Amino acid sequence: MKTALLRPSGAQSPQVLADLRFLLGVDGGGTGTRVRLTDCSGVLLGQGEAGPSALGQGSEQAWRHIQQAAQAAAAQAGLAQFELAHCAIGLGLSGASVPTQAQSFLALQPGYALLALDGDGWTTVLGAHGGAPGAVVAAGTGSVGEALRADGSRVCISGWGWITGDEGSGAWLGLKAVRHAQAVLDGRTAAGALSRAVLAVVGAERKALLAWNAAAGQQGYASLARLVFDAAEADPVSDPVATAFVVEAVAELEKLALALDPAGQLPLCLSGSIALRLAPQFSGAIRARCVPPQGDSADGALHLVRGELQKLGF
Repeated sequence: MKTALLRPSGAQSPQVLADLRFLLGVDGGGTGTRVRLTDCSGVLLGQGEAGPSALGQGSEQAWRHIQQAAQAAAAQAGLAQFELAHCAIGLGLSGASVPTQAQSFLALQPGYALLALDGDGWTTVLGAHGGAPGAVVAAGTGSVGEALRADGSRVCISGWGWITGDEGSGAWLGLKAVRHAQAVLDGRTAAGALSRAVLAVVGAERKALLAWNAAAGQQGYASLARLVFDAAEADPVSDPVATAFVVEAVAELEKLALALDPAGQLPLCLSGSIALRLAPQFSGAIRARCVPPQGDSADGALHLVRGELQKLGF
């Protein structure tokens, strides 16, 4: 996607930018929101966290949690007065690549002097490699792979959303776990440690399981990923179904990395709880390309908004 930008127009622009005092970098996904507050020279002033701000869960919820996290960052910085008109905000949000979701979100802009919006995968790339060429495989609640190539082009792989895609993610593992538990409940396959653990959470009767499915959403399914790992890593006897799910997740994330950079020339960073947990199981060729990230998605969001300000001569 192209970065969505809301900025002051016409003769008001120089004055509005002259009044800037703060920058906010926002990393928002299906599980939570993290905000980093700096002054205009980049000095960190405060950080804050709140609930999820993935756009697929609703624009009003996203803004509510972003504002809560921003206020927490301002409080940590000791700012009694925090006026949005004195702040430019960069946001890396899950779901920003869906035009209708991005438009709905932008329409509720509460008054920031300048706003730059992109996907959380892209801001993760910017943060991980400091704006230089590189690739990122991010897998947490959802999954996506993004890269900035040496010729300046950007590429996005996967990130199709938890219902039809996001292979290798927490929600993807949770969906597989629930499908397996449903098959066990039907008598279509044998029970094991994973199915028993899942049914203990979602309900061991048809009516209860259907109700859980209807209400769970992306975050609910992702919360079951830990049960898959627990069953696969059980000592002394692991669950073969859970083990197979973990092996499949590794394979899917490796496919993502290879599609991003078939020649294997870009440095690769891993991001998100699932990718980091699976990293030791990646092939030697993939592990050899991995480098420690220089920063995270919130840093990348700050990089994003600073880039837009530079275009305006700030």
